[in-house]
Amino acid sequence: MSTDGAFDGIRVVELAQWVFVPVAGALLADWGADVIRVERLDGDPYRGLATQGIGTDRGGVNLSMALANRGKRSVALDLRQPQGLDVLHKLLESADVLLTSLRPGALDRLGLDADAVRERHPQLIYARGNGFGVRGPDADQPGYDSSAFWARGGVGHILTPPERDYPISQRGAMGDRNGAMALAFGISAALLKRTRTGQGSVVDVSLLATAMWMLSSDLLAALNGGDVMRTSGRTAVVNPLTATYRTKDNRHVQLMFLQGDRYWAEFCRTVGRPELADDPRFVDLVARRANAEACVAELDAVFATRTLSEWKETLAAMDAPWSPIQSIEEVVDDPQVIANSYIGEVSTEDGISYRLPTVPVQFDGQPPHLRRAPEHGEHTETVLVELGYDWDHISELAESGVIP
Repeated sequence: MSTDGAFDGIRVVELAQWVFVPVAGALLADWGADVIRVERLDGDPYRGLATQGIGTDRGGVNLSMALANRGKRSVALDLRQPQGLDVLHKLLESADVLLTSLRPGALDRLGLDADAVRERHPQLIYARGNGFGVRGPDADQPGYDSSAFWARGGVGHILTPPERDYPISQRGAMGDRNGAMALAFGISAALLKRTRTGQGSVVDVSLLATAMWMLSSDLLAALNGGDVMRTSGRTAVVNPLTATYRTKDNRHVQLMFLQGDRYWAEFCRTVGRPELADDPRFVDLVARRANAEACVAELDAVFATRTLSEWKETLAAMDAPWSPIQSIEEVVDDPQVIANSYIGEVSTEDGISYRLPTVPVQFDGQPPHLRRAPEHGEHTETVLVELGYDWDHISELAESGVIP
């Protein structure tokens, strides 16, 4: 465990599986928390997922599992048995946070609903990640990011061009990882509140709410009579200086000159068309908006004359917001990514190493030190000994099928 993290000394008990809530636990572990994930005796189903050559289909370290569970410890426990629940409550006596993805019905059946747990452990931060919120007719419905975030939250609809027969597919765990950031933020705030009031809190984040937050601009339009515009390739351009242009080699450059008049004259000189700066059709923001189609046509012709590499060199002379549209492979090797340590490396005891994205938050200019994810139940006996169980009692738990 890290010795200089923001959450050093904080213990998190994680009762969760798959991606959303475990990633929140991984972020807390990155910042120094002792995160003990309590897995079923048969393990988190995510351990068996084969996807994109980064899961069990990789033939080595399951990188999907590693990203969601780095830096944690794993205890395998059967919570359906009273002895298993006793172990869990013993853990919670020493914990600051209970982090769970179990649905309300499952928590109720285990006697682990928020009221029951906080009555027994009043100091605890009780943090829940779920699909659709904890109230309403669908509170107990299972929700993954593709269903609760992408589909029901409107993300898939808003990003799919109307002419397509089927919505586009989301990228893997996009809603999960964004929801996890919100959940880690909520837990952080609850811990701060506890230092001031001495009271624990219940923290809730849903994938549905995460989608709505990410689509806030569109929601504002829907709530206030504005236009909700679905993605449709290159739509009508209002400001030609906030558009995407194709290069000679069929790559693209994104301009984002929100203050168009500030950049227009310099931009025209930089791209070799100084006469456009004084063209009455394009001379200011109002003129460019009125003649947007003609302005875009001019700039299309300009950008088609050079390759992306040439445009990167040309536009680098401007102190203005623009970027090339990069592939994921290019992002990994981006000099800014490398300079800011946005990719970290994990080294294991057996000499295997692999790279993972780091948490976007850095403290004092440094990313967190990344540690490997635990094997299923790897720390069961160690944690039980820490809780005061002797070896005879641990053997009894194993013989009863409470632990592996």
